[in-house]
Amino acid sequence: MSHNQFDKKSEAWSALFSEPMSDLVKRYTSSVFFDKRLWKVDIQASLAHATMLAQQAIISQKDLIEIKEGLATITQEIETGNFQWKLDLEDVHLNIEARLIALIGIAGKRLHTGRSRNDQVATDIRLWLREEIDLIAALLKDLQLALLEVAQTHAEVIFPGFTHLQVAQPVSFGHHMLAYVEMFSRDEQRMADVRRRTNFLPLGAAALAGTSYPLDREHVAIALGMADEEGRACVCQNSLDAVSDRDFAIEFTAAASLCMVHISRLSEELILWMSQSFGFIKISDRFTTGSSIMPQKKNPDVPELARGKTGRVVGHLMSLITLMKGQPLAYNKDNQEDKEPLFDTVDTVKDTLRIFIEMIAGQINPDSGQKEGGITVHTANMESATLKGYATATDLADYLVKKGLPFRDAHEIVANAVKTAQTQGLDLSELSLKQLQAFSPQVTQDVFDVLSLKGSLYGRNILGGTAPAQVRLQISHHRKRLT
Repeated sequence: MSHNQFDKKSEAWSALFSEPMSDLVKRYTSSVFFDKRLWKVDIQASLAHATMLAQQAIISQKDLIEIKEGLATITQEIETGNFQWKLDLEDVHLNIEARLIALIGIAGKRLHTGRSRNDQVATDIRLWLREEIDLIAALLKDLQLALLEVAQTHAEVIFPGFTHLQVAQPVSFGHHMLAYVEMFSRDEQRMADVRRRTNFLPLGAAALAGTSYPLDREHVAIALGMADEEGRACVCQNSLDAVSDRDFAIEFTAAASLCMVHISRLSEELILWMSQSFGFIKISDRFTTGSSIMPQKKNPDVPELARGKTGRVVGHLMSLITLMKGQPLAYNKDNQEDKEPLFDTVDTVKDTLRIFIEMIAGQINPDSGQKEGGITVHTANMESATLKGYATATDLADYLVKKGLPFRDAHEIVANAVKTAQTQGLDLSELSLKQLQAFSPQVTQDVFDVLSLKGSLYGRNILGGTAPAQVRLQISHHRKRLT
């Protein structure tokens, strides 16, 4: 075949070219085998676009009917696995368009009036990501509810609060769990913010300069649910920015990275708590693995993998930022590389959240109706560990301040008391009243109420504090927010 006789049906732009694309370039530039997941939103946007074209008398009602029928057939073919994806057609958009033309002929060719693949793909990604954000937001709510259950059950369980991984002060284990509820609450809020900025319509920007056809972009936006809280259409206002912007993808991946960082921090604690050195919790066996050589081992593979996958998601954020940093306006082929990191970020976050929800909350056995799995808390080990680090030292300092001493003087007195207790192998609460009075005459018998772990815990009854009463108030607040 001569250069002037190559098959021009395989490429949408082939009339200008005198030789076919090489197979190597086809493979290098093709995106169909990863962007085909956009097929549903691609058809959704095409239907809205075609309906608007007919309303604007740019295409006929007959064309619209045929387009709808053709796209319905393609939907059925894809859903049943009978659609043939072709590498030669490069991406999801051209594959669907070529099949539509094969099914309905000239009406299929009219669908692309007033649009370009540039604004088409920008629209598809936004529509797809919007739906995925909704799924992730729902999973974040479920994870928070799972943590609330743990917090509710263990509001009065004494747990060693750490700084620098050193025992610092007694806290409620429920209070500790609520710290993660706060983190995932912020993640949920960030997802909602990203969704608002994602939910804008690029379609109608065409290749980069808009179009001379009398499109009703606002109609398309409303049809696709791209509207604000007042129902006003959300439309990208600058055609150049509309086709080349990927801020929403970067912003989503940044929010996803923070979410995974929070997952990773929780994972790190679960791994530590499960170890024999801590012995604070047990993770259900279905979320652990054994050793090929050490029969006594139960390894926390799920938290460890989640900790590792955090780096993967953060890496995708760096990839997208680097992808965009040097691009001039408007659309560039570089942007094809936005999809794989974005898709993998979504998949990783969803899978991780799903498995953490079940790992923390357990699941209901359909046969017995009983909950199985979830985290088992070893309360005695937690309390025993809290006793090892003079966790009530700050309470003694506060006690002396309330007796009239300046805090810095009280701090010094308690430091000397701790030093004495250490040399005698005793806890502060095990020192006699006479010994404590030797450090400060302000000490009286009521000091032992302060030095007990429970006294310390219940004494911090302030908004945001660790007292069980405050923990329950916060649980109630979060439940109202989440339901």
